[in-house]
Amino acid sequence: MNIAVSACLLGKACRFDGEARPCDAVIALASEHTLVPICPESLGRLPIPRLPNEIVASEPTLHVVDSSGADNTAAFVAGARKALRRAQESGCELAILKAKSPSCGSGRIYDGTFTGTLTDGWGVAAQMFHDAGIRVIDETQVSAVF
Repeated sequence: MNIAVSACLLGKACRFDGEARPCDAVIALASEHTLVPICPESLGRLPIPRLPNEIVASEPTLHVVDSSGADNTAAFVAGARKALRRAQESGCELAILKAKSPSCGSGRIYDGTFTGTLTDGWGVAAQMFHDAGIRVIDETQVSAVF
């Protein structure tokens, strides 16, 4: 199976803080599956490192800002579209995306107050993948799926 994977989970230092979050359970899948690394935020041309971003509103209009208040919505949307296109072109049926991220979070994300508080919701790319029919899980769910 071809699986889209957040590049930070594979060890690429592309997170907002310039770090990676390698996940052994995800990396181990490469022995039986084709892993397609994606980083929607890098694809959206956001710098590494960068200030943390959170979704401050998703309805009626999506609004993603960094901790200084700068609007990065366009970069998040552009990067999510590129990541989705890459996953579709690679025939990915599943995406393993970084938990809680404003791009990749699936089901729980930070609430937009920059206080570390989680709320129900989906990151920009995770929502696009889901809407396109690609199953989305995060790294905490790998052992339950495989």
